[in-house]
Amino acid sequence: MARINKISFFITFMIMLAMIPQNSYAQKNKTGALISGEYLYEVCKRNEEGGEVVKGGHNACQSYISGIIDYHNLLRSLGTAPSIDFCVPNTAEKARLQDVVWRYLKVNDHHGPFIAAPAVTLALFESYPCEKNKKK
Repeated sequence: MARINKISFFITFMIMLAMIPQNSYAQKNKTGALISGEYLYEVCKRNEEGGEVVKGGHNACQSYISGIIDYHNLLRSLGTAPSIDFCVPNTAEKARLQDVVWRYLKVNDHHGPFIAAPAVTLALFESYPCEKNKKK
């Protein structure tokens, strides 16, 4: 039981951390490890022909999304049901996931100054709800 409380605390802490706007020196100078919704939107963006706008941006975008999915699946495997649960099939193509997240960020630009992880989670939740979450 103590392990679950530690995991719940960790998840709550990470969610609270994600809510803090990224106005640090590192973000203003484009350094540091934090990825904002605005930054992710830019590296995921595609032009009208479907090509990437930022050279190599698809690598950063798809890797970030994959990391969110991997972490989400880790939490589920530990028996801690995330409060926002999604079920991305193993067959989902990374380019399709990029499209899902980019389109979500385009419509929901209020995520811009914040850490991108919650926005990615919500985008995946909308497109890949688990069976129990699907409307009947």
